[in-house]
Amino acid sequence: MYWKYAPYLFLIFAALFLYDAITNLMDGKDAVISFVFTGVAIFMFFFRRNYYKRFDNKK
Repeated sequence: MYWKYAPYLFLIFAALFLYDAITNLMDGKDAVISFVFTGVAIFMFFFRRNYYKRFDNKK
């Protein structure tokens, strides 16, 4: 029941990593890893959302 809301946690993580990347860029630090994690979290959001839709039709 709650598993269909789980992919939205990846969007929250993506927002947090994006905020971290922007603050690191403002401080002059390297922010590549934060941008990578942001991309992975967005990818996982779309992957998980489509994954749950695929199994929801089999009920």
